[in-house]
Amino acid sequence: MKLEIKVAIYEDNDALRESLSFLVRGSGLLRFAGAYPDCRRILENCDIEQPDVILMDIDMPYLSGIDATRLVKDRYPNINVMMLTVIEDRDKIFDALRAGATGYLLKKASAIQIIEAVTELANGGSPMSSEIARKVLQFFTSPSHKIENRYSLSARELDVLKRLVAGDSYKMIADHCYISIGTVCGHINSIYRKLAVNSKSEAAIKAIKERLV
Repeated sequence: MKLEIKVAIYEDNDALRESLSFLVRGSGLLRFAGAYPDCRRILENCDIEQPDVILMDIDMPYLSGIDATRLVKDRYPNINVMMLTVIEDRDKIFDALRAGATGYLLKKASAIQIIEAVTELANGGSPMSSEIARKVLQFFTSPSHKIENRYSLSARELDVLKRLVAGDSYKMIADHCYISIGTVCGHINSIYRKLAVNSKSEAAIKAIKERLV
């Protein structure tokens, strides 16, 4: 587990930016790596501060959070971007995920939820607010949006992969599928091998981009 997590904030609302900065500084778990009202100098900021996680609003002046995420992931693929926004529009959600975001929280999330999500994201997870996860699942369970299972995933592996996309923990997956955590680990290792990925977030993003579930 990563012990020190550097967090940068991009938010054009002054009050919320200040509140998030206070949250990061006072968490005792996170290290503050700057807060900015827009993304015009985001690559320069990343080069100097080298954050592990960026909290990113979507609607900002000059450069949208989605476009900024794409720039960051192209140059700094190891930086994790979590959208923190009021937007629940499905197209915006998928645009953000396609741009490289690996987390998506609504701004109504509590301080504890934000800190836990940042920690999870920095350690290989892909946290999403429950409302967002539900929209993702609804999209991928629609028959019209499924594609050929060219990776030869079993029905159980597809079910586990769907729960990974929803951001479930191993225990939650075990409870949902009525199997042991050891069996979940076995299925996840098989999924990683078949999809040629190395983490939950990589598997979830590949599933989303290629509409595997």
